[in-house]
Amino acid sequence: MPEFSKLQKTINLTFKNDGILRQALVHRSYLNEHPEFACGHNERLEFLGDAVLEIVVTEYLYLNYPDTPEGDLTNWRASLVNAKMLYVIATELELENYLYLSRGEAKDKDKKSRHYILANAVEALIGAIYLDQGLDKAKVFILKMIVSKLPEILKTQAYLDPKSRFQEQAQDKRGVTPRYDILGEEGPDHAKMFTVGLYLGEELVASGEGSSKQEAQVDAAAKGLKTLNW
Repeated sequence: MPEFSKLQKTINLTFKNDGILRQALVHRSYLNEHPEFACGHNERLEFLGDAVLEIVVTEYLYLNYPDTPEGDLTNWRASLVNAKMLYVIATELELENYLYLSRGEAKDKDKKSRHYILANAVEALIGAIYLDQGLDKAKVFILKMIVSKLPEILKTQAYLDPKSRFQEQAQDKRGVTPRYDILGEEGPDHAKMFTVGLYLGEELVASGEGSSKQEAQVDAAAKGLKTLNW
């Protein structure tokens, strides 16, 4: 069983109810193998934590950026509360060491599925802090661990999706608008994979893959930003 004293020290909180902290880290798969386990899974806490995270981040942006248009604030908020960012937070907190997973899930190191499990656990942890410690303590945690990432997000324009970022850079640095061409399709209709090329004029900058054309374009744009060091 995970020992939670280190985690509580890391987040600078001492839970009144250890059980709610434990539940925040119980994946549904664990209960399938351990139906007698005293705690439930973390999905309801995740639901609660998602709402708490959203209101705290929204309030912070609203109060601290009074002249910023709503559309920009929406993009900034999305960059702070998305699964990619929450996975980063989970890694910093070493949450994987505390997760209750089924044997199958524990062995499965599939990057995407494990990232989502960890991101969801951060939301569940926020829900647990809110229930056990109140909104003020949940707010302190969110501001310290998540909102603190905002300056770097603004500096790198990470709040823009890769396609928007690549287009802005291409027009600024090269004076051209990028285009995306389909290079290939593989697999049956229900599981098709697309390969898309990203071009500046006739130059193939990068190619991307995805289960939809849009996903492949985003992948190509992200790779293009790295290739051109943009």
